Amino acid sequence: MSATTQPIIILKEGTERSRGTDARNANIQAARIVAEAVKTSLGPKGMDKMLVDSFGDVTITNDGATMLKEMDVQHPAAKMMVEVSKTQDDEVGDGTTSVVVLTGELLGKAVELMDKKIHPTVIIDGYRDAQEQALKVLEEIAIVVDPKDKEMLKKVAMTSMASKLISGYSDYIAGLAIDAVLQVAEEKDGSHEVDLDSVKIEKKPGGSVTDTTLIKGLVIDKEVIHADMPKRVKEAKIGLLNAAMEIEKTEFDSKIHIESPTEIQAYLDQEEQMLRDMVAKVKDVGVNVLFCQKGIDDMVQHFLAREGIVAARRLKKSDMEALAKATGAKVVTSVDDLSEADAGYAASVEERKISDDKMIFVEGCRDPKAVSILVRGGTERIVDEADRSLHDALCVIRDVVEEPKVVAGGGAPEIEVACRLRRYAEGLAGRERLAVSAFAEAIEVIPTTLTENAGMDPIDTLSDMQSQHEKGDVWIGLNTLEGKVDDMAKLNVYEPVQVKAQAIKSATEASTLLLKIDDVIAASKMKPPAGGEMGGMPGGMPGGMGGMPPM
Repeated sequence: MSATTQPIIILKEGTERSRGTDARNANIQAARIVAEAVKTSLGPKGMDKMLVDSFGDVTITNDGATMLKEMDVQHPAAKMMVEVSKTQDDEVGDGTTSVVVLTGELLGKAVELMDKKIHPTVIIDGYRDAQEQALKVLEEIAIVVDPKDKEMLKKVAMTSMASKLISGYSDYIAGLAIDAVLQVAEEKDGSHEVDLDSVKIEKKPGGSVTDTTLIKGLVIDKEVIHADMPKRVKEAKIGLLNAAMEIEKTEFDSKIHIESPTEIQAYLDQEEQMLRDMVAKVKDVGVNVLFCQKGIDDMVQHFLAREGIVAARRLKKSDMEALAKATGAKVVTSVDDLSEADAGYAASVEERKISDDKMIFVEGCRDPKAVSILVRGGTERIVDEADRSLHDALCVIRDVVEEPKVVAGGGAPEIEVACRLRRYAEGLAGRERLAVSAFAEAIEVIPTTLTENAGMDPIDTLSDMQSQHEKGDVWIGLNTLEGKVDDMAKLNVYEPVQVKAQAIKSATEASTLLLKIDDVIAASKMKPPAGGEMGGMPGGMPGGMGGMPPM
């Protein structure tokens, strides 16, 4: 009699597993749904999204990365789309909606090919080949510009803000962003480097967007610590201190043996003298504005005020670093280390009231390598969106300053890349040719979506653009504001090559990664352990206190 076959259980009970085509299609479907959600916000005629989080906070935005970050996405493949837009935002700062739409379309075209029984590996190879060709085409058609050409930088910045809520103010804000980036740009080996952390953005609702200002120095969201200190200092010598201006309490227990009241008084006098010495040290060095990263004792505040020294305490580390870059001061770790050589300079340091808050303005630095932009606007929502638009503008200006190459926008480079990819595909043999052609069709989703969002007919418009590109008009794209096909270079619509190249790279990598998955094994959700609301105790003890019965 044969032994009964025992089922072999490998995975934990409750684990879900889907394989092959089912797994792949489910992933692709989830990713495409995310792409569809952001599609309508692409371009100058795109719509905005209102996102309400679990606390009821409202965000109104047109920024792809922000939309996806605020959406609470659960599906693992959809989370990858969020990562794609985040990567795009971190790397180049713009094109976050485009990259998600492009990824969704690449996956859609791949499904059509798989339905024709083409293996995913063939599609992946074809996509990678097409990506290489697309990047070559971008390099060939790119226009080399001067990284300090303010006119060109302004065109690029205004293009990036054309689709935003505050596009009406884009001319004004672009000017601020250009000045800020060029101020902090540093030349190295013939090229420029820009660290955008050196451009500090402070937001304060109130006024209008045109009240947004660039400060050639810093705005610090702190107030002067003592009422008797001057509210304005001209020709400021600035000291930066990363230490507390108070007497440290001893770390260990100690006893002081005191036998008479005079000894108590002597003890207190000595403590006061130590605090006085600290202030005297600051005064002797000639510092008349002191920024402290830690606390300042009440008595020290009083002594500083008497000497007419302005002070602020508990500054953020990032503020201290920015102050050092802007004023040329060095951050010292003890009052005793303060010296005249470590002091920085600013033409004026002033406390001003902005809406309800007091802020310290450090202005007129000699050659600041850190600057501030104070963003204003009618409501908090507008200030937030102005901040996001400003971030995009700063990023695209940085991209051009670091790699001075641009292409015209409005879908023109995508159509040109698609035309040349189709020509390239004709020379290929086998099934890879189909994958390259599919990539060419997918990349046309950008101009198609721009057309749809502008309320135009996508089929007629696309074929019109394609025919003009075949004749050799490289910069023919979509003038969405007037609803017609036009030469985008003449309309001054320009984008950095870096943004386009990064979008193609990220979208190709994300789509090929999802196509490679053919098995999804999902563990069951953890059940809370027994033992009441608190769950298990740390260290592996069950809820009932390590072997003791529950109370």
